[in-house]
Amino acid sequence: MNMNRNIQTFIGCDDEYEESEIVIFGAPFDGTTSYRPGTRFASSHMRNESYGIETYSPYLDLDLTDFKIFDGGDLELPFGNTERVIGIIEDYVAKLIEDNKIPFMIGGEHLVTLGAVRSISKYYPKLHIIHFDAHMDLRDEYIGEKLSHGTVMRRCWEIVGDNKIFQFGIRSGDRTEFYWSKGHLYTNKFNFEGIEKLEEELKDKPIYLTIDLDVLDPSEFPATGTPEAGGVSFKELLFAINKLSKLNIVGLDIVELSPPYDLSGISTALACKLVRELLLILNLNKI
Repeated sequence: MNMNRNIQTFIGCDDEYEESEIVIFGAPFDGTTSYRPGTRFASSHMRNESYGIETYSPYLDLDLTDFKIFDGGDLELPFGNTERVIGIIEDYVAKLIEDNKIPFMIGGEHLVTLGAVRSISKYYPKLHIIHFDAHMDLRDEYIGEKLSHGTVMRRCWEIVGDNKIFQFGIRSGDRTEFYWSKGHLYTNKFNFEGIEKLEEELKDKPIYLTIDLDVLDPSEFPATGTPEAGGVSFKELLFAINKLSKLNIVGLDIVELSPPYDLSGISTALACKLVRELLLILNLNKI
């Protein structure tokens, strides 16, 4: 497994693998996208565009260059074999966990989260998941398929069990998803209300954070495969992730940026800034 630094890196993420505590990598897969494809291009596109932002965050008064972060580039994922794609992600994340790294994955569609959760849950049996999204992603199947970006959180629930998934920003889904979720997981519709309570409730528990960027309103983030009106603002999202800074985040991802629909570049610029803030928040507990 090649752990050489990618030739082109996300801004400020050009350290060597051995000395880094965080590893950022791309999972360029959109094989089950149900509406507008293109998320496979997100990670490489974000590397190019990341040089339009600064390494310094005035929100946190921290700089990416203050820390050691490795960019491993994009995984090589096959077309037409969804289970193998998930397996490749699972194996890569397992290597990172074994080497005491925090995996930070850039999708790709949301199904890529399943590979990371499968792997991390083996090392952290009490894993909890915090999920920001416009959609529940709790269908048991979609058009006859168990593996889909619309079923990913149902598959994750099968791994972690009841009351281990906390959803925020949800505003779309099949009626059966909303009904089924009651008693199985926590869902906060429309916004991040109550997220501050997680600091105490999930204290010291291992956390996987997955952010589907369509949690944002399409007026701020139009370049996604399934845009859904009524979303949160970037400021609200930034507030929410800051409320998670004291939690034990052992892995995370952002997914569902679709560059072909980003004609102005505003969605990619937002996604890059969010990655910077997330990378810095991961380091807050180390200061």
